[in-house]
Amino acid sequence: MKNFKDLSEREILALAISLEEEDERVYADFFEGLRPDYSASSAVFDSMRKEETEHRRRLIELYQQKFGEHIPLIRRQDVKGFVQRKPVWLVRPLGLDVVRKQASAIEVESRRFYERAATLAKDASIRQLLDDLAQQERLHEGRAQELTEQNLRPDVKEDEEKARRRLFVLQIVQPGLAGLMDGSVSTLAPLFAAALATRNSWDAFLVGMAASLGAGISMGFAEALSDDGSLTGRGHPWARGLICGAMTALGGIGHTLPFLVKDFQFALSTAIVVVLVELGVITWVRHRFMDTPVFSAATQVGFGGALVFITGILIGRS
Repeated sequence: MKNFKDLSEREILALAISLEEEDERVYADFFEGLRPDYSASSAVFDSMRKEETEHRRRLIELYQQKFGEHIPLIRRQDVKGFVQRKPVWLVRPLGLDVVRKQASAIEVESRRFYERAATLAKDASIRQLLDDLAQQERLHEGRAQELTEQNLRPDVKEDEEKARRRLFVLQIVQPGLAGLMDGSVSTLAPLFAAALATRNSWDAFLVGMAASLGAGISMGFAEALSDDGSLTGRGHPWARGLICGAMTALGGIGHTLPFLVKDFQFALSTAIVVVLVELGVITWVRHRFMDTPVFSAATQVGFGGALVFITGILIGRS
């Protein structure tokens, strides 16, 4: 890698052209990635892409005037001092906030590059262009805000908020809720069956932990392997699997922990209370994010939990 201060004017212009081309393609990827769910915001990044195209054109014209037709390939990874960017534009579906933060970071880095490059340039025309581009990059964030205000009318913003909420439900709430329901309900039978059969807190705790962790691992892999998210828009499969598996284990561990108490009757009573709290949380989540009526959600969750709980009691007392 070469030190930035050791670059010649020819190399500075070549690097600037490469950077503008990279930024242009990044904004194009942002545009394509956001368009399915955030059509208005994607238009902002398409406008920013066009501005980067104009910057590159001006740089190429000046380079041709000063140094001829051949432009050497000098990239950011060839010069010390550049921040390594995370390839968030390769993730599907794209998150709106992540993209906006990345775009802001790009603008700041570009401005600093042109300001530093202008101090190294000795040719007046090269220095003038670099100063101009630094000023344009400085105003780029303001320009993005203008584009946002221009493209995102109140009704459009409302639509995009609905799209954001829909993606949050698909990618986070649904796998988490599925895991929490499975962990809270499916582990009831083995836990309470073991507790009533042995009437020993530690034995019940071991059975509950085994059931919870086993269910978490099983549900995590099942969710991750169900689909890759490319058609459903449900996000990265392993992220969903991690969420689902963690919530499954958490749902079972919640009513298992009381059995760490040696007093069996107290542990059993506390575990029952925890189960009721868990079922209440599941009911609230279904009502809050899945638009399920409270009574309907409570009835469905309570009925399922009661069946599994009774099963555990009958088996434990047999």
